[in-house]
Amino acid sequence: MTLIVTVILIALAFEYINGFHDTANSIATVVATKVLTPRQAVLLAAGTNLCGAMWGTAVAKTITSGLLNSGVTPINSDVIACALLGAVVWNLITWWHGLPSSSSHALIGGLCGAALAAAHNHWAVIIWSEPSQVHWYLGKGLLWKVIVPMFFSPFLGFVGGFILMALLYILLRRQRPGAVNRFFGVAQMFSAGAMGVMHGTNDAQKTMGIIALALLAATKAGTFDHLPAALEFLRAPIPGPGQELDIALWIKVVCALVMASGTAVGGWRIIKTLGHKMVRLHPINGFAAEASSATVIGLASLLGIPVSTTHNISAAIMGVGCAKRFNAVKWSVVERMVWAWVLTIPAAAGIGYLLVRLAQAFGWIS
Repeated sequence: MTLIVTVILIALAFEYINGFHDTANSIATVVATKVLTPRQAVLLAAGTNLCGAMWGTAVAKTITSGLLNSGVTPINSDVIACALLGAVVWNLITWWHGLPSSSSHALIGGLCGAALAAAHNHWAVIIWSEPSQVHWYLGKGLLWKVIVPMFFSPFLGFVGGFILMALLYILLRRQRPGAVNRFFGVAQMFSAGAMGVMHGTNDAQKTMGIIALALLAATKAGTFDHLPAALEFLRAPIPGPGQELDIALWIKVVCALVMASGTAVGGWRIIKTLGHKMVRLHPINGFAAEASSATVIGLASLLGIPVSTTHNISAAIMGVGCAKRFNAVKWSVVERMVWAWVLTIPAAAGIGYLLVRLAQAFGWIS
């Protein structure tokens, strides 16, 4: 029981640190354009993330059943704890350097690395590719749920931001800058709200999936067989053949609130990189970036694809900057960000793998 509580606390710590990264990304533009103060933006993010977290569980179900083969080795609480710690360590490293890396990919990398070590290097524990006969996005495994979206979704964010910004330049080229800024100062509050909702539908659900997976593993192992009535809410219903795991309401609420708290405390480092260092933003630019990014993330959430908010909003900001002129983007900053993107999955996987190996060496994990 102590281990389960520890896993839940580590998962919530990951969600808290996720607030440093991904939720900060979702409000970076509205703060950078001075439409909202950081405190106002955090309150907006808290409310909209909570709404988004309540909307569907497709991404959470992907995390619980679409990436790892529990038939090769049980994905128990020990493995999940090491996976979460791997993601947390990598997130803290990139946060310290102000790099908007992907918490989503850190979590996925940590899971894969920890599971591989627990399976004693049996690579079949990772579901690489299970294509669907109907649509590609219905397939399971790293290829369809992680790798393809990792490249495709930022591309869509970049193109969407570029096209929308170019259209706005054409349509508003004869308007007075003051009037344009006032209008999009109001419009950006709606686009920032949409960004927060879409972020909640995707990122908040990843930690929900982890907690649900840990509770299901404990329920199957008999850990909760003699729970007192006050803790009965921890017991997870075991899905039957062909059924998917349901996510409890308390998990949704707790994850959303913890994520908002993380944004309030440590989000400024990431906001500074995205909103100030990469491209100089005005309200119209922020609106275009948020609208295009929110659209991509929303579509991915409906399809159960765990995409990166970081990648999408960053790419959308690049697209918006390029619509103005190519050298409006500070490409040296972009280069540092891209390296963080590329390294996130293998780095978090490596940390998760080493943590499980260390636990095995001390006899904590068989």
